[in-house]
Amino acid sequence: MTCEQLFGIKKKTTDFSKTVAISTGKNILGIDPGLTATGFGLISFATHKMTVIDYGLLKASSATSLTKQLFSLYKQLSCLLKLYKPDEVAVEQLFFGSNTRTAFKVGQARGAILLACGSLGYEPAEYTPLEVKMALTGYGRAGKQQVQSMVKNVLALKERPTPDDAADALAVAICHAHSLAVKKAVANAYAK
Repeated sequence: MTCEQLFGIKKKTTDFSKTVAISTGKNILGIDPGLTATGFGLISFATHKMTVIDYGLLKASSATSLTKQLFSLYKQLSCLLKLYKPDEVAVEQLFFGSNTRTAFKVGQARGAILLACGSLGYEPAEYTPLEVKMALTGYGRAGKQQVQSMVKNVLALKERPTPDDAADALAVAICHAHSLAVKKAVANAYAK
């Protein structure tokens, strides 16, 4: 069984002819951590253009134990990383809301995500929700609709990506692409 069959990962965008310079650009996997639903978004970033390759959810049943949910997330993400072999991985940092129980569970999911990345040699970049919103909208307190609209526009999608977790993961990937572009510009400026 393949990773796709084993964990139900479905490719949403398979027409790679529309993807700009996959082989020469950077493929960036963005991840929005969650325990029962972790969003992922894979984009290609080349010559100041970003295009979507794939996005969706890694799911774990809430009817199973926490241990099984975390193991499922680890295995699914490992398969996704092996399947796409992204150049870079970016993960959204944990936002501490008022529900500490949820925050702890999402923190444990982030641990499984970081472990999957580390076990395959990836050192993920991490961004706060504020940094992601700033990178996409210029405003750190932008609402979900604003962020999703910018994801749609930046990636030239026909409609806002859904579900929300996948859209957030695409936003994380775009944030990382912007960060890479800034770092490259700064390095070039110092090289002169």
